[in-house]
Amino acid sequence: MPVSIEFLRGVAGFIGIGCAYMFGRSLALFRKGQQKQFRLYAWAFRTALCMAGVAFRHGVDAADVVIWVLAAIGFGLALWNHSREKVEEDLTSTIFPHDD
Repeated sequence: MPVSIEFLRGVAGFIGIGCAYMFGRSLALFRKGQQKQFRLYAWAFRTALCMAGVAFRHGVDAADVVIWVLAAIGFGLALWNHSREKVEEDLTSTIFPHDD
């Protein structure tokens, strides 16, 4: 039984949203100098390929727009989340209370 094109568009869109998130993460880490430029370009290529695959054989419709907006949101969230400095909590006194 053949798989429908609409199902494959959904799968490509789901993968594309994940690739967009990883692209944002990669961009943030590249700006910090923690990741190579090649990985940044690789995630950009994967994201573009998945987003183009969603629109393949069809005109732009509501499903395309929803997937592209979710990918943009994922990209933005990853970029924002990985650009911030993370503060580690010191839980030593909570785990090991002082007995005075």
